[in-house]
Amino acid sequence: MSSSRILGGLLFAAAAVATLPAHAETSYEAAPPGANNWSCHPSAAHPYPVVLLHGTFSNMGQNFSYLAPKLTQAGYCIYALNYGANQYSQGTGGQVNGLAPVADSATQLGVFVDRVLAATGASKVDIVGHSQGGMMPRWYMHILGGYSKVHTLVGIAPDNHGSDLNGFNNYANMLGQQAKDALVSSWAPSLTDQQVGSTFINQLNASGDTVPGPNYTVISSKNDTVATPYTAQALVGPQATNIVIQDQCSSVYSDHVSMIMNPMVARNMLNALDPAHAVPVNCNTMYQY
Repeated sequence: MSSSRILGGLLFAAAAVATLPAHAETSYEAAPPGANNWSCHPSAAHPYPVVLLHGTFSNMGQNFSYLAPKLTQAGYCIYALNYGANQYSQGTGGQVNGLAPVADSATQLGVFVDRVLAATGASKVDIVGHSQGGMMPRWYMHILGGYSKVHTLVGIAPDNHGSDLNGFNNYANMLGQQAKDALVSSWAPSLTDQQVGSTFINQLNASGDTVPGPNYTVISSKNDTVATPYTAQALVGPQATNIVIQDQCSSVYSDHVSMIMNPMVARNMLNALDPAHAVPVNCNTMYQY
């Protein structure tokens, strides 16, 4: 893996930590508010429990401190896990996850989905994932056969076709960090998997973007500088809906990280999970992040 790609990942990690709002920094290992109530029974209105999947260099408590309460307020049973941890996950800054090979994380997701279905008695789950968490479930669904257990997948800024990391690469080329290649390759193999043209990405999309059965919604921002180009996040398929938030409200900013704190994204997420009761996105000032 090239030094430019590696340092791009390091800069992404730093940027993610730096730009998270203070109120998002909950316990690094705890579930987000309302999640993992194993006695929750899905209602007739919302029969599918929702599984929340964080992104790379993040964790469930930090990633979903805003969106999880939106789901519980709407009446969903919600569940979350920290996936993809390895020996480098626990550091002075707290626990970060999503570092392991993405295929391994998808296997971990499969075990968790089975646990959720057993606890709730539901026939399927809905999945809401951010970044890697919006792409990784597709390996579970497409390659591991989990499609029969997923009703809807909502990906928020997912790197479905890999990422070129945009401007981070140019900066890294100037610095020349080849000495870090071997270390970082073993430290966060998920970075290798998420690169455009990686073996993982090619295998993931070899048979098409979607499989029959589940519904897919992708929510993207033109201002994303991590999962780039943002157009590569989109999925092609009869069950796929692609939403670019600036196409709804041109004045809205939101980048890769801040999307998880955006009311517009929350509304689009809820609409994707319950399209029969969708509420139009409001472009007034309270929706401009």
